[in-house]
Amino acid sequence: MVVVGSTNPAKLEPVRRVFAEVFPGLEVRGVEVPSGVRAQPIGYHETLQGALNRARAALAQPGAAWGLGLEAGVEFNGQGSWLFNIAVILRADGRWGLARGGSVLLPPRVGERLRRGEELGPIMDDLVGKKDTKKGSGAVGILTLSRIERMEFWRHTLELALPPFLRPELYPLEGVAYLFPDT
Repeated sequence: MVVVGSTNPAKLEPVRRVFAEVFPGLEVRGVEVPSGVRAQPIGYHETLQGALNRARAALAQPGAAWGLGLEAGVEFNGQGSWLFNIAVILRADGRWGLARGGSVLLPPRVGERLRRGEELGPIMDDLVGKKDTKKGSGAVGILTLSRIERMEFWRHTLELALPPFLRPELYPLEGVAYLFPDT
């Protein structure tokens, strides 16, 4: 069974689609688990830690053979505020995959609120006058006029985390404990 450390449909549906294509027949289930980081992770390392914490908690669920952690983060640099995402895939046999997805530049007024400690989802809700946009098109869908929806954003990141499972001969298990030593 594949367990995702989230019950958000915008995260679960891409996992269901990708795994149905690549590893047909596996049940995919979402569970609510803590990320162990801020509601809005800031920076690569905090976002990676949140994804890893979710993947580990998902893999620890009864019957789980795969654990997935999907976490969206925000970075700040000289050009502004950026939204990006990270997927961590852990398998019970010790094999793992990791990917950082694309990035989108956020509007300056969104970045200002993020710097004050607000979470991106509610900021985007306010911006467009809707509720729970993070369970649908998300910030990326809103900003691209739905040319790229949040589910597609996640799908690409999941696909990029798959090579260690698709080409295991190129990703030996030996010597990889440095990244995820407790896995």
